[in-house]
Amino acid sequence: MEVHMKYKQLSLEERYYISVEHKAGTSANIIGKSLGRSQSSISRELKRNKGQRGYRHNQAHNLAHMRHINKPKKVKLSAPVKASIDFFLSHDWSPEQIAGRLKLYGIISLHHETIYRYVLADKKNGGNLYKHLRHQNKKYRKRYGNANNRSGIPNRVDIDNRPEVANNRERVGDFEADTIIGKNHKGAIVTLDDRKTKLRLAMAVQGKKADLVKNAITYLLSPISNLVKTITFDNGKEFTKHELIAEELDCDTYFAKPYHSWERGQNENANGLLRQYFPKAMELVDISHKRVLEAVHKLNSRPRKCLGYRTPCEAFLEATGINVNVLKGYALMT
Repeated sequence: MEVHMKYKQLSLEERYYISVEHKAGTSANIIGKSLGRSQSSISRELKRNKGQRGYRHNQAHNLAHMRHINKPKKVKLSAPVKASIDFFLSHDWSPEQIAGRLKLYGIISLHHETIYRYVLADKKNGGNLYKHLRHQNKKYRKRYGNANNRSGIPNRVDIDNRPEVANNRERVGDFEADTIIGKNHKGAIVTLDDRKTKLRLAMAVQGKKADLVKNAITYLLSPISNLVKTITFDNGKEFTKHELIAEELDCDTYFAKPYHSWERGQNENANGLLRQYFPKAMELVDISHKRVLEAVHKLNSRPRKCLGYRTPCEAFLEATGINVNVLKGYALMT
């Protein structure tokens, strides 16, 4: 059975070999076999890319390259597709999320780089679509902990003791928790993320005091306390009330190892996404609950590759039968 392979452009090295062998009188059939190409490919190359002085590899390569550039391209981004991309970008979805969702809907199959190029072309023409990209071409700076790690958490249980079912994201109700701190340590946002469905909950507080953080966590999780199994914290002193949290929510609490932020990687990543709306240069005092929840809802409404391009809201509803709008935090949006 003959197998038709996708044609791959000849390299400059291959064209040099063709030039040498062709001058030596070697047949197109033999040249093709040596290069793993068909006889017709070699014959077509010699015919299409030769000049007045015969076939020369540099000239042939340049001719082929110019022909490829000038070849009419299939236009994938129709006006309706562009309108869809613009709409999803306005909700701060990433190009990969947009591409995955468009494919899931059966609209079009695009590589996310195509969407990036579309956004960059828009920027070059004076557009502002790029402002919805998370990094906006900024360099990522790796952050590390310092030697003076915070400690003094009573009855701290190490993450090594967390059950495998939580480690493997096999159920709803295993949460990761942290706080985002405002400029000059003014104000904070308490964040919670379900490891399985990626659902994020958050609430603004006036500071990092343990009582304020405890109250925010129990407030956010009390509507689904029957689902809460574990909460994994970092080693900040704002979580010293973890035993009271565990008692009120009837769950177990664990702590990641110092400097091991990847042990709460989902929460760390989501905090980075939330920083798009609350940058480090911003004080977080007097931030309304509604403003925080509107930003969180945008994150929960973005499709995720790890969820088969469903959104966290959709994944949570499918897994629990609960619409996020019934949660206390979401009720503040209306």
